Amino acid sequence: MHETENWYGPETATFGDRVAAARETAEMTQAQLARRLGVRVSTLRSWENDLSEPRANRLSMMAGLLNVSMMWLMNGQGEGLEAPGDEADLMPSAQDLLNELRDMRADMVARAEQMARLEKKLRVMLKEEAHDRAA
Repeated sequence: MHETENWYGPETATFGDRVAAARETAEMTQAQLARRLGVRVSTLRSWENDLSEPRANRLSMMAGLLNVSMMWLMNGQGEGLEAPGDEADLMPSAQDLLNELRDMRADMVARAEQMARLEKKLRVMLKEEAHDRAA
């Protein structure tokens, strides 16, 4: 069984997940938060969809507006939101599905990191090979 304190942790939630959850908890629309941050709605949407991340000054401003810490937005640690309380009220079968989805997400993150390491290794090998051919 997963602990609810990891609900927003890096293995179960992304930066965008935490931004969206904090915005919704603050009862703000994307348009309202974007306006208060001085950015376009499309920019905020790309943050929430994990397509890009804000610069430090916007991140700091966003943390203040959403009443969470910058660290919590970045990695789920520090002052932030509590795990949703209704999770305990789920039927056992729904809880099992939620746990399985979390496990799959953690596995996908690990696989993505593995792919990045392999890609880096391959790039180094190709660069060395190209250098050897040129010599």
